Amino acid sequence: MTTPYGAAPLRLDPSDLDRVRRAAAFVAANDTASVLAALLPGLGGAERDAVAAHTAFAHAAVLVFPSSQDGLPELLRGEGLDTGPATPSVVVRERLARRYGRSVDALEVGILRAPVAAADGSACEVEIFALSVPPGSGLDTVAAGERAHDHEAHVAFEVTTADPVVLAGLRATLLADGRTTADGGGHNAYEGSTVLYFRTPVERGHLRLELTARGHHPGVLAAHGRSADRPADQLLQLMTGAWATQAVAVAAELRLVDHLDTAPRPTPERLAALTGTDPDALRRLLRYLAALGVLAPDGDTYRPTPVGLPLRSGGEGSLHPLALLYGGPFYRSFGELGYAVRTGRDAFVHTFGEHHFPYFARHPGLADLFDRSMAAGAAMFGPVAELADFARARTVVDVAGGNGELLGRILGAHPHLEGVLLERAHVVEAARDTLVKAGCADRCRLVTGDFTEAVPEGGDVYLLSRVLHDWDDRQCLGILRRLAAAMPAHAELLVVERLLPGPGEDPSLAVPWDVHMLCNVGGRERTAGHYAALLAEAGFTLAGVAELPLGGALLTARRAG
Repeated sequence: MTTPYGAAPLRLDPSDLDRVRRAAAFVAANDTASVLAALLPGLGGAERDAVAAHTAFAHAAVLVFPSSQDGLPELLRGEGLDTGPATPSVVVRERLARRYGRSVDALEVGILRAPVAAADGSACEVEIFALSVPPGSGLDTVAAGERAHDHEAHVAFEVTTADPVVLAGLRATLLADGRTTADGGGHNAYEGSTVLYFRTPVERGHLRLELTARGHHPGVLAAHGRSADRPADQLLQLMTGAWATQAVAVAAELRLVDHLDTAPRPTPERLAALTGTDPDALRRLLRYLAALGVLAPDGDTYRPTPVGLPLRSGGEGSLHPLALLYGGPFYRSFGELGYAVRTGRDAFVHTFGEHHFPYFARHPGLADLFDRSMAAGAAMFGPVAELADFARARTVVDVAGGNGELLGRILGAHPHLEGVLLERAHVVEAARDTLVKAGCADRCRLVTGDFTEAVPEGGDVYLLSRVLHDWDDRQCLGILRRLAAAMPAHAELLVVERLLPGPGEDPSLAVPWDVHMLCNVGGRERTAGHYAALLAEAGFTLAGVAELPLGGALLTARRAG
């Protein structure tokens, strides 16, 4: 490749030479283990060892800006760096063109490599990218921007087993802590290698990490490219989350998945007629739902994806009521999240004038939607009947048992049990229907009442499912103490809640739900340790925690002593 501006006497800025020298000193002072520890502080020792087992510290790279490529190897040789001839750069050239809005053909970027031994004596290199900046080329602004930000400075590791599975596993490990982010990559056909870049949490020096593997690995590159959105792009995606909520809510309102989950599937024009919508506007909504992964193109129409199928309006596992609830009253109150954060009070009261529970009670349609929404999360209850020990129990008391889904599953799995369900008057009838369908209504007594005032006595097992997260700590203690007073000494308490993750634990659905509880109910999600402390203060001992579907957990507690 030749620069369109012709040859010019070689000139290299002193700051460029200084960066080359510092890169060589960095290589000489480090090895694979020390560089991984410095760049990836969020990874545990075992994860760093696993990365080290499949990679080797290969080079430290800098970008310099000579006036010409000619004579650069000789100039670097004067610095004690024997580079050999330059080879063309593909990936960095394209990155610079995108970053500064330049034509790729207007940029001449070469790669020169100089061997430098690492601290442990292993073979390593300084990799020098050189962008030619001839006088009058107009590329001085590019050089100034790169010197200021060092976008292309990085530390590289060569993948010793150039296998796509190994490469994909290394990529997943590097991204696992959430602070290291994908930062582009590409295939260098001149060298026959695939390059993946990562931005690390290190605050200065070589901020970027490169994985280089022999061969072309398009699948891994594609996955990495999808993860490498610019920060502004990622922020815009987050900002439009409210749009996605409304798109899903409108899909539920129009029962689009019901209509599209048929044979033959209606065309968009026919679907518009079935739903009473504008054909062009509906097509645009369908396209957006496809971009969200709810629908997928199917010839001249769309079909529901596995993500979209739970939007069916009925049947096992339907989340249809939740879509309407989250896109309806909860959406309105979440718009006042700022009020909740500033005051610590729930935005639902601020928006609707009274607390969520009495407001819904005064609006039967919303109360029914809320009860159906709670029932939509019944998949969380699936394993409870098997995880808990009911062998010695005779009576199970479900406190604020909703529509009876959990109690019905337990009574159905254990025919020797009898049940008691405590609920508000308008919910009791729904619970009766559920228990009749489960075939256990004759073994269950329905009690109308308020658990904040009294709890049925004499049970062997008490259930408290998705109740405590509705209340603050003071109110939770009152509920738990009331239960302790009603429970015999031998009785167990089963609590179903989502748990906030502790330090070093995996992300949890409880994190966004915690903000939802702040905004819409005034309650909160808690860690297992937080629940253990509340239980202990109320006279219980936390005996065990087991995972449940949909991010739930089953906490087993016994009376202390």
